Amino acid sequence: MALLGLALLGALLAWPGGRALVPPGELKQLSAAGSKYIDAEVENAINGVKQMKTLMDKTSKDHRAALHDLEETKRRKEAAVRLARAKERQLAGRREACNGTALALWDECKPCLKRSCVRLYAKTCHSGAGLVGRQLEELLNRSSPFSVWVDGERVDALLERDRWQERRFEDLEERFRLLEDGVGDLLQDVAHVYAGASRVARDLHPDFPQLGFPHPGFPHPGFPHPGFHRLFQPLLELTQRMFEEAQREPWLPPQESRNTTDGRMVCREIRRNSAGCLKMRDECEKCRELLTMDCSQTDPEQRRLREQLEDALRLAERFTRRYDELLGAFQAEMLNTTGLLEHLNRQFGWVSRLANATQRDDGFLQVTTVLSKAPNPQDPSAAPDTQVTVQLFDSEPLVLTVPGAIAWDDPRFMELVAEQALQHYKQRALE
Repeated sequence: MALLGLALLGALLAWPGGRALVPPGELKQLSAAGSKYIDAEVENAINGVKQMKTLMDKTSKDHRAALHDLEETKRRKEAAVRLARAKERQLAGRREACNGTALALWDECKPCLKRSCVRLYAKTCHSGAGLVGRQLEELLNRSSPFSVWVDGERVDALLERDRWQERRFEDLEERFRLLEDGVGDLLQDVAHVYAGASRVARDLHPDFPQLGFPHPGFPHPGFPHPGFHRLFQPLLELTQRMFEEAQREPWLPPQESRNTTDGRMVCREIRRNSAGCLKMRDECEKCRELLTMDCSQTDPEQRRLREQLEDALRLAERFTRRYDELLGAFQAEMLNTTGLLEHLNRQFGWVSRLANATQRDDGFLQVTTVLSKAPNPQDPSAAPDTQVTVQLFDSEPLVLTVPGAIAWDDPRFMELVAEQALQHYKQRALE
């Protein structure tokens, strides 16, 4: 080892344009001083990851409560929709009481519905009025007066919103699982860094003794997690986009969206479902007559069924709105949590890379050379900068520069060297 040190010193003395400042015997002391700074930063990062664990624990608890509320609201919403559809079927079975009058009104209602809807679409939307007209005509020819009479599009709108809510919920759940898995992998890797040697690692994971970590110094079989260090930022961006889309597309029951002035919503709704044109029945006299047609004199049961259907629809729409509110709150909370985790990960996540690093007995930072650079020709009187070569953890050697005004035996010297080396390591960790 001494022969190696002398050979290295000879090579340093021969370095062109500069000279060795520190004899090999002093390099160990500089390494120890730098390692002390790195030790403090590693422990600080461990504590930062503990913050991520605390945040994720709270988020998981809130998530369980949100799931309970969502499931309960969905159950009540679906029960109300089932009741509405049952009343709708019962009404359909009794419509023969005034079938002749209804059919006559329906034949006069249909052309007006088509004209009104196509005219609105052509005025509000950029293109596609011809296609909308053909689709609507096919729908009207397949439909019966009952579609207008019992507000049939309200049930259709509820079912369509239910499908949208289900897709959005599944997307959010998938992203939440990714978030949980990402934080879980980070905790496991960080616990491995100090396995068997740090109380902090045991604080990170209550089941630490049962985790079966390899002994420090041996490769960690689960590391690196594929794409883990690039997980949080894309997940944050995806969640942000989902949140913005939901804000742009608020749901309104058909009877409320009839008066909307949002042209984009009108175009989107008619393109998605031509049945949305049925809401324009109020603009057609014969459709209004059909809507207000009362057959209760010949069949009193119909009035009671109409009232029960209306009650069920109002209830289903209220729970649909409530589900939207809960889903929006869940999404906003997840967006906030993902943003905080991404911020903490950028600050402290680098420490997880040490799970696969060989830990040395003589410290994290090794100083191999300290050289005085050639004087600055433009300012010969200024102290020349110092070039320092270090190895941090088990990374490749890194060449750093310290201002000549800071002497190598100044405590600030190694603090600056260690800080630069760690900053470079952190940048690499985020790539």
